[in-house]
Amino acid sequence: MLSFLINSLLVVKFINFLFAKKLTLKNEVKEERRFSSVAFEKIRGKQALKAGTPTGLGMLFVITIPLIFLFFFVTFLYPRNSIEHISGFPFLGELTAILITFLGFALIGVYDDLLKVFGFAKTGFFGLKRWQKFGLQWVVAFVSAGILYWVLGINFIHLNFATIYLGWYYLPLAAFIIVAFANAFDITSGLDGLGEGLLMICLIAFWLISATQLDGILQLFIGVWLGAIIAGLYFTVHPARAFLGNASGMAFGSTLAMVGLLSGKVLPLLIIGGIFVIDGGSSLIQIIGKQIFNRRIFPIAPIHHWFELVGWEEPKIVTRFWLAGIILAIAGVWLAFI
Repeated sequence: MLSFLINSLLVVKFINFLFAKKLTLKNEVKEERRFSSVAFEKIRGKQALKAGTPTGLGMLFVITIPLIFLFFFVTFLYPRNSIEHISGFPFLGELTAILITFLGFALIGVYDDLLKVFGFAKTGFFGLKRWQKFGLQWVVAFVSAGILYWVLGINFIHLNFATIYLGWYYLPLAAFIIVAFANAFDITSGLDGLGEGLLMICLIAFWLISATQLDGILQLFIGVWLGAIIAGLYFTVHPARAFLGNASGMAFGSTLAMVGLLSGKVLPLLIIGGIFVIDGGSSLIQIIGKQIFNRRIFPIAPIHHWFELVGWEEPKIVTRFWLAGIILAIAGVWLAFI
């Protein structure tokens, strides 16, 4: 609640700042793409209608969430609990794993925001290629996975019927999950409020899971994160008054994966975050089809754009995806508890 109130007080002023500085979504004419299609051009035309909307709201949250979290941790959680009762892990290691993931991916996302908002892509400034940015994601993900493996001693995947010890193979698996969710969230956030609403549902589910595990650090971080998400969601639902941008998109997706890994609930993570898996997976399949088979697998990807093509209005798509996310979250929590 306190996180919600603090972020609510800041978010309106920050949106006004973005608008005053003309940090808005640009309607740029891009060169024709090799795989351009009528479907693609139709969706691009719809997105062009949103030009002029402030973007980069997520940059506020990637600052406020860690600061509020650390303030409440130092002020309330740590002094009143012995170290062993804060979490089942060494508390500094868990703090580092969460913050390295969150802030590391946020910085990668800030780069994309700078390109889009300030037009640096045209000048060649900060001219990283796509594969270089993707490589940076893997670097941060392996650092985060290394903290889980070497500092926190996590080297297994817990399933309901067995615990599978992976040894050092845990490192690439954890890194892959982090990178996959970072990109899946960023892809799913293509409609007003879609990604943020689904994330809110996922975080409520994992707050319940962390509460049963008596993980005070994870509970506190998720609580602060939820407060910020709800404050932002009020302004990003259709018609959006502002967009989050890539900074928070990268940070939110990767850290959701980290929450699942810290909870030891990888299979529930894939179910609770199932809409991200499906939507992001559809884009991955489309990319594979273009690069390997030289053809599209779907008329358009990610899948939420397909619903636009068949005539669903944006609020209907978002609401029904949220409803599907709630059902998946219930199933994932049930699986985590049995």
